Amino acid sequence: MPAAASLGLPNVRGRVPLLAGLAIDSFGGGCAGPLLLLYFNKVAQIPLGTAGLILTVATLFSIAAPAGVGVIIDRVGPRNIVVAAQFAQGLAFTGFFLGRSEWLLFLCALVMSTGQRVFWSAIFSLLADVADEGERDKWFGLGGMMQAGGLALGALAAGWLLAIGGNEPFLIAMAVNAVSFYVAGLLLLRLHPSHHERTNQESGPAPLLRKDRTFLVLIGANTLLALCTMMLGVGLPVYVTEALTVPKWLVGVLIAATSVVLATGQTLVVRHTEQRRRTNVMVVAGITYAAWALLMALQIHIPGGWVVPVLVLATACFAFADVLHAATNNALSAAISPAVGRGKYLSYWQYSFTFSSVLAPGFFTQLFEVHHELPWVVLAVLALVASLTIYVLARVAPRLSSERI
Repeated sequence: MPAAASLGLPNVRGRVPLLAGLAIDSFGGGCAGPLLLLYFNKVAQIPLGTAGLILTVATLFSIAAPAGVGVIIDRVGPRNIVVAAQFAQGLAFTGFFLGRSEWLLFLCALVMSTGQRVFWSAIFSLLADVADEGERDKWFGLGGMMQAGGLALGALAAGWLLAIGGNEPFLIAMAVNAVSFYVAGLLLLRLHPSHHERTNQESGPAPLLRKDRTFLVLIGANTLLALCTMMLGVGLPVYVTEALTVPKWLVGVLIAATSVVLATGQTLVVRHTEQRRRTNVMVVAGITYAAWALLMALQIHIPGGWVVPVLVLATACFAFADVLHAATNNALSAAISPAVGRGKYLSYWQYSFTFSSVLAPGFFTQLFEVHHELPWVVLAVLALVASLTIYVLARVAPRLSSERI
């Protein structure tokens, strides 16, 4: 068996610029993302509360972006949309590097968040376009691995920059991210045209998505699972800092370890699950997310000597669930989308991540203030609801009845 096949890798001939672009883009994001709020505060002298409000409002204003992408993606092609999103985000971080006023930074944040939404609404259509017959799942997995690897390296660079001190590291991070977006956009322009041509079969109007109850219910279920994915970054730092008596540096180690699993495991997961029904894999992911959340809730009720081992076990559960979900959810959405208008369907699928990213901070903080374990308990319930929904839907919806869906 060829080495690539044994690792679950697709044929990448002629598509290396795409993989390089994804890795470079994610490296810049991993470098600048963790420092953005601190940049607002330290360099632009904006209070943290105001900086958070600026980013939150900008994110809310960008919420319509996936719908806009859905209208045009099957006409202009996903590659062109992804390239435009990369250059827009590069422009935004150029503005962050140069700007200091609140209004200019808000405008840059709006362009940045809109570019992010547009990118995520089109990138999976692009991956589906470049995939050879039968390799779409592998491309989703490989794309996720390249992004996770770049993100992990970028996060390490961000930690190194923070250790330098002063304002210069924040400016360096903004400049690095701007350059990474421009380079990624230029690399994507080098994709061979045959990899992103729209076929005659995919021309014409898309079905009315708002009447597609099966797909809409799956978006709802995936929103709950996507909320679980957000909680590692949103909830773990606060929980460890405010509720547990463990070293604070453990947060970085656990998040980095999870990134390594995502960066190395997605194509292997695809290889071992590609003969199984994707809905079953999603159900298992939801159940494992629930186990992780319950283990997190138990942390404040167990003896101190057991906290770190249980925290490591809980994070291992999260990593397993997350790699299953990351390798499968977009492949599932692509598999059940109609050939006519697939790009529109995949762009609307990203609303599950849009909604969860908006909900996550408020969901965790409000419940955390009531009882420290409450957000984890509620999250476990929501993950089980998502799994049950997918399980039932897979058995009643004709489109989900094929062996590998």
